[in-house]
Amino acid sequence: MRLHNLNEAKPLFYWVASILFFSLLLVAASSQACTRILYGTGTGNYITGRSMDWSDIKAAMDFWAFPKGMQRNGGVGRGSIEWTSNYGSVVISIYESATSDGINEAGLVGNLLYLAEADYGNPEARGKPTISVGAWLQYFLDNFRTVSEAVNAMKREPFTVVGTDLPNGRPATAHIALSDPSGDSAIFEYIKGELQVHHGKQYTVMTNSPIYGQQLAINTYWDLIGGQNFLPGTISAADRFVRASYALESSPKYNARRDALASVFSQIRAVSVPLGMSNPEKPNIASTLWRSVIDQSAKRYYFESVINPSVIWVDLDKLNLSLGAQVMSMKLDVPENLGGEVVSEFKPASPFKFLAPK
Repeated sequence: MRLHNLNEAKPLFYWVASILFFSLLLVAASSQACTRILYGTGTGNYITGRSMDWSDIKAAMDFWAFPKGMQRNGGVGRGSIEWTSNYGSVVISIYESATSDGINEAGLVGNLLYLAEADYGNPEARGKPTISVGAWLQYFLDNFRTVSEAVNAMKREPFTVVGTDLPNGRPATAHIALSDPSGDSAIFEYIKGELQVHHGKQYTVMTNSPIYGQQLAINTYWDLIGGQNFLPGTISAADRFVRASYALESSPKYNARRDALASVFSQIRAVSVPLGMSNPEKPNIASTLWRSVIDQSAKRYYFESVINPSVIWVDLDKLNLSLGAQVMSMKLDVPENLGGEVVSEFKPASPFKFLAPK
């Protein structure tokens, strides 16, 4: 596992940033789209916001409430890693086969975003237990209270992630962002079979391609120009990374919770991709389907769909996530999602099965 620290985005990038910027334009312009930001309030609390941009508007999405004490496995058959969940969590699934977003009862938040360059390595060659990419984020939420705990556990590389094709035909390649109530943050990527971790409070923005270190280099180029003078305006991942970084840095750190939440919503909306936007020459660019905003101290999970444009939310304290509690679920993007707090809409359900190779 390769760890990255604060110094990686500093002096060296200032002389290579321009070259990297232009050489990476073609790669970045064809990236699948999603954006994640980590906002610090004026009171020292943190809020994580993300957009889910995807080409399949009919992708099944659901809220799930998972109690602690669940017996889990990696979902890919023989050799899968096994564990018992230490924490209850509320998550959003996609295709009823992957955890794409979520928070656990300790306030740890995770976001799964598409990354075309992800390469998890050969499971047989690595000789480790395996885990579905659809279960990867759930493993973090089930097992860890803080980002540091997750980073330390991954130093041992306890498993090999296994990817496959999604129902829409795209490869299930992804990277993960974690954040906790202290403002700590980490980005996890598998590049050429090697786990790379960017750990620190400075890693507040993540989009998609190119890989994270190159995104930082591109952003350094634009920092030299200055966002008050000019910002890149396309819907590519690299351009969204730059705009999201500038907006996050420029936003006031509001004390009032309502104002802070409004700031995060406005920032995520500003980097969203309009519904129906597509380009036959760049098939990986996709419209924003939904946005989530998670208040980590209040443990309140907001969801906003572009198809059903009203904000709904879940208060984790109103759900029973204790040992032995029932798994619960709620359909999203249906006409009944009229807005407001929705815990009463959760119904008993059987856990979904994680994405597995056919």
